[in-house]
Amino acid sequence: MFVGDSMTIGATGDFTWRYRMWQHLNATCAGPYRIVGPRHTLHDPAGGTAASTAYADPGFPDEARRHLAGWGEGWLHMAPLIGDAVRGHRADTLLVSLGLIDLGFYTNAEQTAENVRHFVTRARRAAPHIRAVLMPVIPNVRAAADPAFGTECTRFNELLAKAVADLSTPASPLLLASEPEGWETGRATYDGTHPSEHGEHLLAGAFAQAMHQAWGVGGPYRAGVASGAAVPAG
Repeated sequence: MFVGDSMTIGATGDFTWRYRMWQHLNATCAGPYRIVGPRHTLHDPAGGTAASTAYADPGFPDEARRHLAGWGEGWLHMAPLIGDAVRGHRADTLLVSLGLIDLGFYTNAEQTAENVRHFVTRARRAAPHIRAVLMPVIPNVRAAADPAFGTECTRFNELLAKAVADLSTPASPLLLASEPEGWETGRATYDGTHPSEHGEHLLAGAFAQAMHQAWGVGGPYRAGVASGAAVPAG
């Protein structure tokens, strides 16, 4: 189950990094898998709602579009929802990219880290053996322009790493994903925050690398496999 904010739900006309991950798993997983979640749409900027189905590839099947992501939603919003989502959709693996919205509008680094812990607790109540990959807050235009906000992002990432270390167990492992290699906002985003097609590959690749190295899921990420070309990532 993909869990995230605007970078994960995507907007009208996007492929999304979820799409890139779907292609990657199709190409590298030895056995069957399912993408699950209560939502399946994109954000519609014109209407300000999550009502768009206009993915860049109309062949992206509905069953693979599933997620728990929302424009303007963060750890604060997802912690109360994750238990029912995991239970109702029988998720066993979470790929989570959250935090920027929290720090930008709702909570400081310490409060946001506390919501991470609430999120993990509720997910485990629903599925005691659930595993998760957690992405830190990645470079963005606001952090670059506002030193105080940048410091808050750095502090949260430190607390997130501590939470992962504290909470991970053999029965319910947590992984801290690495910042996507080569993430430069001018190329990896289209507006300083939201991923461009290049950025989509970088995000998917960071999650794929974590799962492959730690759990043997899939294989090394290759952008060519996830775009129809024959070019390795990076």
